[in-house]
Amino acid sequence: MKNSQRLLYALGILAAFSVTATAQPHVVTVTNWVTVVVTNVVTVTNVVVCTPPSVLAAKPGPGLNAPARYPWKSSVSCGLTLARGNSHMLLYSGDIETSKKTPDNEFALGASGAYGSQDSVDNVNNYKASSQWNHLFTERFYAYARADAMRDVIADLDYRFNVGPGVGYYLIKATNTTLACETGSGYQDEHLGGEYNSLGTLRAAENLEHKFNDFARLWEKTEILPQMDQFQNYLVNAEIGIEASITKSISLKTCLDDNYQSQPAAEHYRNDVKLVSGISYKF
Repeated sequence: MKNSQRLLYALGILAAFSVTATAQPHVVTVTNWVTVVVTNVVTVTNVVVCTPPSVLAAKPGPGLNAPARYPWKSSVSCGLTLARGNSHMLLYSGDIETSKKTPDNEFALGASGAYGSQDSVDNVNNYKASSQWNHLFTERFYAYARADAMRDVIADLDYRFNVGPGVGYYLIKATNTTLACETGSGYQDEHLGGEYNSLGTLRAAENLEHKFNDFARLWEKTEILPQMDQFQNYLVNAEIGIEASITKSISLKTCLDDNYQSQPAAEHYRNDVKLVSGISYKF
């Protein structure tokens, strides 16, 4: 009998140690019989189901903000001047522009052309295109890459290409007014007056835009491109214009465009100026 009791005591001690190592608190009673009561009841509430981010982006709920959108803004303009009687004159022009701005990048593309004749003799015949990409490192400082091309039959310019990088800074960047200055270098290739020229250039430019209100704006831009090793050979391109809205999509636009080259083709003027007015459609 004593041996049986000792065996029961030993079993009870072993059971108490094993239960203590696995859960707390426990009630262990050791007598002739071993009784083990184990508690620790776990209750789970507030079950949260995780929704994958892709689903949230595809279907924003009432309390979620939709992703920011930065659409392209484009416009097409055209103008026409016609005279009959003592003089026979025809002048028409057109341009297309598109741009996009995000917090980190700005894109601008444009192309324009003009053709005119008087008494059946061509007196205006030029075309140009330009593109520029700005990458902003801060809110105001950016690096740019640009390329432009031009053809002017009347000035005996078969083609002129300019391409190059640079840096720019917004001196003014307000809601209604922006003013940026740029400087850089580039490569120019042209066929002017029957001669081919390839040269390196420097570039200094400024761009200003001011919105008077939601219906009228003024813009102005100028760039100077001197030859790197011969500063007396340079180009100056300037433009100033004003635009007034008639409706949300249609506006009237007037632009003065000036192209100056210090060394033009033989028997040609250095300066070419044209004033163009027309109707613009935005989309």
